[in-house]
Amino acid sequence: MSNRLSPRVHVRRARRKATRTSFGATIQAKNVPELSRISDLYYWLLTTGRSNFLLTILGAYLGMNGLFACIYMLVGGVENMRPMNFADAFFFSVQTMATIGYGRLVPISTTANALVTVEAGLGLFGMAVAASLLFARFTRATAGVRFSKNAVITMFDGMPTLMFRIANKREARINEAQIYMVVAQQRHTAEGYDYRRLFDLKPVRSLNPVFELSWTVMHVIDQDSPFYGVTPHDMEESLLAISVVFSGNHEGFQQRVHARHTYTQAMIEWDRRFADLITRDNDGNVFIDYAKFDELTGVDPKDQVLG
Repeated sequence: MSNRLSPRVHVRRARRKATRTSFGATIQAKNVPELSRISDLYYWLLTTGRSNFLLTILGAYLGMNGLFACIYMLVGGVENMRPMNFADAFFFSVQTMATIGYGRLVPISTTANALVTVEAGLGLFGMAVAASLLFARFTRATAGVRFSKNAVITMFDGMPTLMFRIANKREARINEAQIYMVVAQQRHTAEGYDYRRLFDLKPVRSLNPVFELSWTVMHVIDQDSPFYGVTPHDMEESLLAISVVFSGNHEGFQQRVHARHTYTQAMIEWDRRFADLITRDNDGNVFIDYAKFDELTGVDPKDQVLG
């Protein structure tokens, strides 16, 4: 379906989160070498969930203030701070780290002033790091692309064709949108070895100059296709997974964005086709109803013989 329609097109956009699966989701990895969380802390803080990120920053903030509070209690030298009072020491540490300085609790000894100097420096450094992490997380560009829940294999224009849909969830256009597809299959050699092999899937159209609404991506299953002559049973036996990579220049972010999705054999429907998104009202206005984005309808099974 073309994504370039007349100016009278009205769009109903469904707010749903796109399903995300990893490449080769039917296979679980064991004993994978990974960087430790400490050595790759920056990456973890950028990619972890919001709750983990906020709890980590809050825990670091409270932990550092608690540590300095204990040191202030031991060394003393802070005017108006009650002896061995953790609350006074903790709040003095908070004022020092945030460079507030209300003036009631004041360091008067050389040791206390040295600690204040160290903590103030760490506070400035910590605030800069936290601010940069927040900026990096909240300004990270995402494609805002929705993939259909399932892919289908059906007859189209006299040829068996693999299809799936993608939709632009934002108002901004994505220019020079590109689609790249690769399928991973479990194959057997003549010697009896099993191995995972990647095959490129050539889409009917891999480039969309202006991706605005929706795009039905198609791959014709001809003699050059890895799916030529394949049956649903063959797909299940081969532990098939189709990885789709989308990229384009986002008009809103003014930078290139990417999105990825994987269709496993369990997500590929045979003898089915996508429901039509386009409807017209009595006034002749054209609507694209995204409530039907994942809707599938049946077809005649006798037309689904591949090869």
